[in-house]
Amino acid sequence: MAKGIAVVSFDSDVNCRQLFINQAVTEVIGRSQIQELGKEMGYKGEFAILSAASTATNQNAWIKFMKAELKLPKYKNMKLVKIYYGNDDPKDSLQATESMLQAYPNLKGIESPTTVGISSAAQYLSNSKYKGKVVLQGLGLPSQMKKYLLNNTLKNFALWNPEDLGYLAGYAASALASGDIKGKVGESFTAGKLGKYTIVKGAGGPEVVLGPPFLFTKKNVAKFNF
Repeated sequence: MAKGIAVVSFDSDVNCRQLFINQAVTEVIGRSQIQELGKEMGYKGEFAILSAASTATNQNAWIKFMKAELKLPKYKNMKLVKIYYGNDDPKDSLQATESMLQAYPNLKGIESPTTVGISSAAQYLSNSKYKGKVVLQGLGLPSQMKKYLLNNTLKNFALWNPEDLGYLAGYAASALASGDIKGKVGESFTAGKLGKYTIVKGAGGPEVVLGPPFLFTKKNVAKFNF
């Protein structure tokens, strides 16, 4: 940087850079999960959360904003009955899924913001009487979730698109290197097909946020190999 070299971090931040390309904002991740779940549940009924460990910082931060979203009037007929913890272990997550379905026979939805949790819940639902009756939403990997999309265990799931994240980082680095931007809050640049982005103030300094989590569906899941 002292020599005038543009330094951009993405995915995970570093302490010496001009700009960080952030895949998504914590609040947006949490709220968007409930927004998608609500749509599929028709904004009514009981649901449970299948988290990772009770001490997982990111999980707890997302759940905090899920609860905040639930306070909005349109969710008045939706009820979070309990938060279960699968400890990001497939066996524990399967057991937690079974436990919540037994404990709450009227359960209409499961929200799992962990890739291990959502894939384990999908595995359980796909071989049970609850398939097609209990809505499943969360953050998952295409490689793990594709078969459950194709067999109609769930309609969609979310994560961030790593291709778009790299694409945006490339354009940001180019804009910095060419002098089109200086990496200051409030500056804007155009990232090709992704459009215009504005630099905002982040926890570690100036950053650009890719956007809300990406939704994977039957139509697009085959395009991704991670």
